[in-house]
Amino acid sequence: MKKKNVIDENYLEKIPFRNPMLGWSTDENGIVSLEIQNTGVFNRIAQKLFKKPKVSYVHLDEMGSFLWPLLDGEENLIELGKKVDEHFGEKAHPLYERLAKYFQILDSYAFVIWVKK
Repeated sequence: MKKKNVIDENYLEKIPFRNPMLGWSTDENGIVSLEIQNTGVFNRIAQKLFKKPKVSYVHLDEMGSFLWPLLDGEENLIELGKKVDEHFGEKAHPLYERLAKYFQILDSYAFVIWVKK
């Protein structure tokens, strides 16, 4: 039985866009930090009782920080992969497997939304 490839061709054709509900900033080293608002009843209780912050920060790695500003809803993962390959070269390989997994993680936390064209 032939092993099925982890990456679905259609997945690479998806077009990601930054979730507009997230704030983000870039530090002097070019690292992107996402600002996650801790809202809701349970978060408010944790903020009062356990002094939890109202905003949490997620710091992206070098490749994520390169990609984040490019997520404008215009380019699919294949096109973004070409830019990553140009910038990082062999350091980014296996390129599309890493991109697919990275965007699955971003999607699972609702950091990106998918544009339909």
